[in-house]
Amino acid sequence: MDGPHRAIPQFTSRQVLSRFVLRLALLATFANFGNQGFVITFSTLLALAAIFCSIVATLRREALLGPDLTHWDEAAVNAAIGYAFGALA
Repeated sequence: MDGPHRAIPQFTSRQVLSRFVLRLALLATFANFGNQGFVITFSTLLALAAIFCSIVATLRREALLGPDLTHWDEAAVNAAIGYAFGALA
């Protein structure tokens, strides 16, 4: 590979946390408009968000257990919240 190698920018834990809260609010807003009810729609959207975060973490080659929050951490929290909401349905 010729040419300059660009480093993938890393996010701080604060940026990841604010991104997570914003994504959670957006998913909750979309879940309000679901035909199947809020709980089922929200748990499904959280499962999709967990898959999305896992793919992004893989593509960015983020450390699984690093000192800062990453997309892996977001995926785990999205999956856990989605599972908890799915258990309510």
